[in-house]
Amino acid sequence: MIVAMLGICIIWVVTNQVITAVEKKKYPPIGQLVEVNGRDIHVYTKGKGENTIVLLSGLGTTAPALDFEPLVNELSKDNKVVVVEPFGYGWSDITNKKRTVENSVSEMREALQKSNIKGPYILMPHSVSGVYSMYYANKYPDEVKAVIGIDPTLPKALDYFKEEAPNIPSLMSVLAPSGLARLALLTSPNQYLPLAEEGTYTTKNLKMTKAISSWKGYNKNVIDEAKELNNDINKTVDMSFPSKTPVMIFARKVNKEPKEGKSNITFYQNQLSHVSSQKLVVLQGHHYLHWTKYREMSEYVNNFIDTSINSSKKKYS
Repeated sequence: MIVAMLGICIIWVVTNQVITAVEKKKYPPIGQLVEVNGRDIHVYTKGKGENTIVLLSGLGTTAPALDFEPLVNELSKDNKVVVVEPFGYGWSDITNKKRTVENSVSEMREALQKSNIKGPYILMPHSVSGVYSMYYANKYPDEVKAVIGIDPTLPKALDYFKEEAPNIPSLMSVLAPSGLARLALLTSPNQYLPLAEEGTYTTKNLKMTKAISSWKGYNKNVIDEAKELNNDINKTVDMSFPSKTPVMIFARKVNKEPKEGKSNITFYQNQLSHVSSQKLVVLQGHHYLHWTKYREMSEYVNNFIDTSINSSKKKYS
């Protein structure tokens, strides 16, 4: 029985590898691949405009360029929109370099430069990418025109709420190579798909999202990124948004009583208090606000660009 079970496992692993190879040919990158540190990073670009918005994904968002699709489609009507998929995500390779904030930001900058996408940029981070954007805005202020967060994780949040950084067990890294991620998708097809109304995402998008989730789900880069989060927060916890950099934050409305008068809204208000040009927008929805609120978000972004970013550029030019 043990031998039979072992044989079945081996057959499944091999089958998964064969299916993966077929899928990778069927679903080539939708953007361009640029070499960074000897490995390929996937950069997806859409639209034209005076402003370049760089969308940054959260921890564990397997296929960022696909996940952001509805928001990209809206924003690209008036702006140049870019999604840089970090190592370990989407069509980007897996790297052996540590997933520190320094490496992540350095790789993103190099990918943008090699794609001939010039700054300064409007960084638009979702979730944990708020930490990377805080580092970017402080380390390279001349390259950041503004920051627009999507329910972003900011370095001071853990201390403010007296919480600990999330962790992903190392064992999860075997999900993709062993075929367990694909098996999970077979048993629960919508497990890795956005919680959005039917028609929000194209059928092809959802098929590609499932495929990439099978290839990359919780690979070693994602696990390492989670493990480095505490260190990254310690490196950035004393940083604040530069006062002259316009900042807008989309916050998720949380329907529960604040503890000791503290909520995500009070936290963001605290983080924005010193910024000369700032706005906080509260929306009802999932932590992935762009799954359902992409139209409203796009309107707010374009208005913020017109009233705050462009006017701020004139003021400080």
